Amino acid sequence: MSRRSKHEYFERIYERYHRASKQEKSQILNEFCRVCGYNRKYAIRKLNGPGPGAKKQTVARPRSYTYAKQVISILEAVWKAAGYPWSVRLKALLPLWMPWIRQRYHILPSLEERILAISARQIDRRFRAHKARLRRRIYGRTKPGRWLKHQIPLQLDKWDIQRPGFVEVDLVAHSGNSASGDFIYSLNVTDIYTGWVETRAVLGKGQRGVVVALDEIRRALPFPLYGIDSDNGSEFINAHLWRYCKRHQIQFTRGRPYKKDDNAHVEQKNWTHVRRLVGWERYATPQVLQRMNQLYAGDLRLMMNLFQPSVKLTHKVRVGSHLRRCYDAPQTPLDRLWVHQQGKAHQVQALRKLRNSLDPFALAQSIEQQLHQIWNLTARDYSPSQTPAKLAKR
Repeated sequence: MSRRSKHEYFERIYERYHRASKQEKSQILNEFCRVCGYNRKYAIRKLNGPGPGAKKQTVARPRSYTYAKQVISILEAVWKAAGYPWSVRLKALLPLWMPWIRQRYHILPSLEERILAISARQIDRRFRAHKARLRRRIYGRTKPGRWLKHQIPLQLDKWDIQRPGFVEVDLVAHSGNSASGDFIYSLNVTDIYTGWVETRAVLGKGQRGVVVALDEIRRALPFPLYGIDSDNGSEFINAHLWRYCKRHQIQFTRGRPYKKDDNAHVEQKNWTHVRRLVGWERYATPQVLQRMNQLYAGDLRLMMNLFQPSVKLTHKVRVGSHLRRCYDAPQTPLDRLWVHQQGKAHQVQALRKLRNSLDPFALAQSIEQQLHQIWNLTARDYSPSQTPAKLAKR
């Protein structure tokens, strides 16, 4: 008997069943089970339930929260101080930050257990409204370099790096609404193996200035620099950087034109380490340059590399038409250097001792204060937040 036939039979028998006496109901029920092949208990529930054509009324039971407001408020404070990391990274940094959380908020052991037990998925659910307000867009101002392209090989294969020292480099423009004149760029250097990031600010993207900033970063890295990979901008594809790499025996490669995915590691850090912090304002004075370099080489460097876990893509799995990406356990760049015993041992050991003495919440406050000082030196006439109407009133 087809499903449609069963439904038609149910429509005919339903009213008769509800008008029948108790003895007749028993006979109708036996007939209903025999004709449709239903279990007797299921047939009773169906005949006593909603009639044919009636919509099922589902009562949504409110789900109680397992985690108290105090847990979520502490997590939100840590999330904000850490620079709004991804939920998986936030969960990974909680044990590292817990001594300072315990000292700052005077939490009980039971509350500490709840904070450490919350899942990354639950963090996503509770922070969904906050994340919606933090979304922004990104843009850039890269012009291609034409010289020496034939001497600098393309990097087309997947990075299979087993040691630190191979980095991707890029510039982030702080020009505001106008690309005219000189303004500050942030030179971002991202190590592919550990996720270690170094940033320096340069006034203009002159070839000599970029090489000087890159040399300063090379000396600050806690591991030797073996290779750099850049885009096709003229600030990188030039004779100055080419000779510098030759002199220091550094492998120099570049990505394909107009293919940002070839430099995906540094492109992602352009947002987390630069754009999300200093925004899209115009910075063009030596005073701002000095303050930005103090921030980049000081507190921000320590926060991002010592206290911020990151994840690494290990492999990809094709599931039907979808590509599933699998990542390793989140670790800070410093911990990756330490676990794999790679890098300059004395610098890594000194950084571990320094981390034990630093308060990440105090670091976050210091970073925020320095950012406010930088924002106060913004070139307001070229600011994206200044509309023509506001400028006309001046």
